[in-house]
Amino acid sequence: MESVAQLDEAYLQQQYAKYQNVLKGAKKGEVVTRFPPEPSGYLHIGHVKASMINYHYSRIYEGKMIVRFDDTNPAKEKDEFVQSILEDLKALGVTYTKLTHTSDYFDTLLEMMTNLIKEGKCYCDNTPADQMKINRDKGIPSATRDNTPEKNLAIWEKMQVGEAPEYCVRGKANMEALNKCMRDPVLYRCKDEPHHRTGTKYKVYPTYDFACPIVDSMEGITHTMRTNEYSDRIEQYNWVIKMTGLRPVTIYEFSRLNFVRTCLSKRKLQWFVDTGKVEGWNDPRFPTVRGILRRGLQIPTLVEFMLEQGPSKNTNLQQWDKLWALNQKHIDPIAPRYTAISTKKICTLVLVDGPYTSEPQAFDVPVHPKNTALGTRALNRTNELYIEFEDANTLQVGEKVTLMKWGNVVISSIEPQGDGLLLKANLKEDDKDFKTTKKVNWLAKPNLVKVNLVEYDHLLTVDKVDENMDFETVINPNSKFITEALADPLVKNLTKSSVIQFERRGYYIVDHIEGEGDNQVLDLIYVPDGKTKTMSNLSTQVDVAKNILGDAKDKDAKKEKKEKKEKKKGEKPAAPENAEAKPAETKPEEAKEQN
Repeated sequence: MESVAQLDEAYLQQQYAKYQNVLKGAKKGEVVTRFPPEPSGYLHIGHVKASMINYHYSRIYEGKMIVRFDDTNPAKEKDEFVQSILEDLKALGVTYTKLTHTSDYFDTLLEMMTNLIKEGKCYCDNTPADQMKINRDKGIPSATRDNTPEKNLAIWEKMQVGEAPEYCVRGKANMEALNKCMRDPVLYRCKDEPHHRTGTKYKVYPTYDFACPIVDSMEGITHTMRTNEYSDRIEQYNWVIKMTGLRPVTIYEFSRLNFVRTCLSKRKLQWFVDTGKVEGWNDPRFPTVRGILRRGLQIPTLVEFMLEQGPSKNTNLQQWDKLWALNQKHIDPIAPRYTAISTKKICTLVLVDGPYTSEPQAFDVPVHPKNTALGTRALNRTNELYIEFEDANTLQVGEKVTLMKWGNVVISSIEPQGDGLLLKANLKEDDKDFKTTKKVNWLAKPNLVKVNLVEYDHLLTVDKVDENMDFETVINPNSKFITEALADPLVKNLTKSSVIQFERRGYYIVDHIEGEGDNQVLDLIYVPDGKTKTMSNLSTQVDVAKNILGDAKDKDAKKEKKEKKEKKKGEKPAAPENAEAKPAETKPEEAKEQN
């Protein structure tokens, strides 16, 4: 996939104009930013914005960016997450000057805390967590707040060897502060779980609010980028810097990225994984980098979307359709065109005359109707074809129909055949009048490839997600739908992650390939385009190919109503509507696809 560095430089410079004169005190060649993910889960789309803002600011000012793993909570962190984050950053084209870990500074942080306790700036507290929360809310000081430095040091020593797990260390700030983050915040706490890098060496770990400003200053960060949901913690950040006597760091805030029906809480995402509600962290319904890439979102799309967001501080709830519509612009010019026909009530169309037999005859057709650079591909033609039931069910005896990429036929008979229909027709290859005919997809019977067309809907049924809500009550029970289908023989040559278009169905990305030869089956995931309806009614799990072709009865009823209305006005009836006047490359009915 295309990396950031490969995007058009003129476009990048145009986008960079939004970022100019935003960072206070920023100088060319001196700016140092950092992206500090916690290795407690996989990167999601919110992290993408944070990583790219830090990365692009470093590029704009010809500076540096550090990736630092905020590994201060051993209970949640794993090497698995470290590796996945590094792999995802590489996939995103986000490069960095240096890779560090907060755990690299554990000894330094311990020493600094010891000195702060000696100076009476911090104290050890054994107030239960629930009571501490109440006290902080009411501004009530802890009974241990006035303990002597000597007593605190003695407790601190026990904490470090695991002998006082009920204690934490709090900074002696201001219990009457209007900003409740300044009411003696917790700076160190006991953790007995082994750390994924340091093992059991430590029994106490710094909080993010304590470690982050210190390490930022020590690593030479000039500008700390953080989402404005943490605005109330800026005072605490600067207080830690001042208390430790370190170099100040400039903070720049930007808005958090939120999407409808989307949870970005790693804790809740972990719950989905642990309870088997999803396939894993790369589930296409997940907002993780791996999930959205697996669903067909392209790297240049992400970069373009994030840059267009800019460094704005305005928080809003994003619609997924905007992102997918942008993605469609990237994939449409390069997606090869193929045909897939659902096996549900599949119908047979027999050409009763003409030069074709059951033996396939290959013809070359363009791979893409508008991109000749993609060349041509072979298309088999025989006298027995498969067509969709939803197409066949709208046809009538005597009707002229266009077989896409072939020509016209006239239906001579229609009769039941199993769950489907058997149609017979006369081929009219010399008839070039395609303006008023219905357009029908078809496949010659031999050598077809079995495919599963997989579509996903939102995991959640509510637009705005509250992390504290009971997710069991808002889970979409029908968020995955599979349509078994047959596809062009050449589909068997596709590789994993190839993006194609099945004409009149939409875009798909190859997700999984199993078996070989006649036993080969490909799983392809539907890629939303931000405009059209999905092919399946996920709420009822009914194949709604009729949504693609249009329901004939509804169409006739609307036409009749329109004519009556025009007659009432004394106007001439409207001319007959052309049925499918032009072959549809994608589904004609439009709706907002939000994920």
